[in-house]
Amino acid sequence: MPLKKGKSKKVISSNIEELLHDYKQTGTIGTSHPKSMKKAQKQAVAIAYSKAKKK
Repeated sequence: MPLKKGKSKKVISSNIEELLHDYKQTGTIGTSHPKSMKKAQKQAVAIAYSKAKKK
């Protein structure tokens, strides 16, 4: 499922949840294959904030 657009905490949280769900299902986030859940979480947060264009 594509990530949602928006800058609110609710949208960012939803996107992180979606990315981590995909990681648990397939073991990948996009084309990346993080070795651990902790690395996958960091990457999901970075992707979600990048999508929202926040720092």
